[in-house]
Amino acid sequence: MGISFTSFAGNKDRIGQSGAPELIINPWARTTSLFGNNGSFVGGLEAMKCNIAGLAADSTTEVGVSHGVYLSGSGININNLGVAHNIGHDNVIGINIMSMSFGDIPATDYFNPDGYGTYHPQYLNVQLGFARQFSKNINAGFGMTYVSEQINNINALGLAFEGGIQYVTGKKDNFHIGVTLRNLGTNMKFSGTGFAINADQPQSSPGYTISVNSPSDKFSMPTYLNLSAAYDFYLDENHVRNADSLPMHKLTIMGSFTSNSFINDYIGVGASYTYKNMFSLNAAYRYEKGIGNAENTTTMYVGLSAGATVQTRIGANGPSLAIDYSYRPTQRPANGVHMISLRFTRAGSASKDEE
Repeated sequence: MGISFTSFAGNKDRIGQSGAPELIINPWARTTSLFGNNGSFVGGLEAMKCNIAGLAADSTTEVGVSHGVYLSGSGININNLGVAHNIGHDNVIGINIMSMSFGDIPATDYFNPDGYGTYHPQYLNVQLGFARQFSKNINAGFGMTYVSEQINNINALGLAFEGGIQYVTGKKDNFHIGVTLRNLGTNMKFSGTGFAINADQPQSSPGYTISVNSPSDKFSMPTYLNLSAAYDFYLDENHVRNADSLPMHKLTIMGSFTSNSFINDYIGVGASYTYKNMFSLNAAYRYEKGIGNAENTTTMYVGLSAGATVQTRIGANGPSLAIDYSYRPTQRPANGVHMISLRFTRAGSASKDEE
């Protein structure tokens, strides 16, 4: 079981001035069940959306898919696919593709206030990552994300970069520290023929029509810095058979602080109980300014999160299969966010954090 901490900061004068909010959405259920407080020890494929350094925990190949229902009933869905592969010498590469859909939204304009059809906004993020285990105690990684946002004939494109470090120490490698800086990138700007309108010029004789383009302003990426720490308590360490064996029951306590550039900072704590690396229960709380005030808060979350993981091996020499689920209750609207993930790890390649 583990514990982690998250830090936060923020400039209230810049709130609402960034774009690409999907860059701070994590599609992996195990990490969202801990509200991202596990940055110091997250490992494998899901580390690409939390702390890229943890990608180095994969010792061969891992494939994962996830699906999220964002504000149940709103029509907002998240689909995610990722692959990580160890290329030798403690080097791991990964790719993560995440898309968001928003259902059918009625299209209206000045002449058709009751609507004339529907449109379908689409967000797509394609992330490439590399991580290396420099020693038994230190992992580091770097990633780049291609960002695409599109609404019919209007779109915006950008690139975001990130880096992270993890350090582990202690008698049983049970004290973890993590640092990650995410979403440093290019400014984005919406453009396209959707900004052009045809305007009549009745004052001229004869009258004519001109095309007028309304340019949009550029916006920044939602950059943030996360500091996290965790400590593993082995609950039955006095009953292990030998000094090299790990106990069956582990409790991890964690905390983190996230300093956000354009929204409130976060501070969070969490706990994870694991039995034989086959089953785990997770819970966390994330605080930000005003979260207890339903009328004035700037977040839809109430701060709580919970989830569970079940992991088993398929056959004697088959891949390892893990199923993760998380739920985060929300306020205004009170529909909640559900995430579910499936992760397959090739035989003999269980993530090092799960060994």
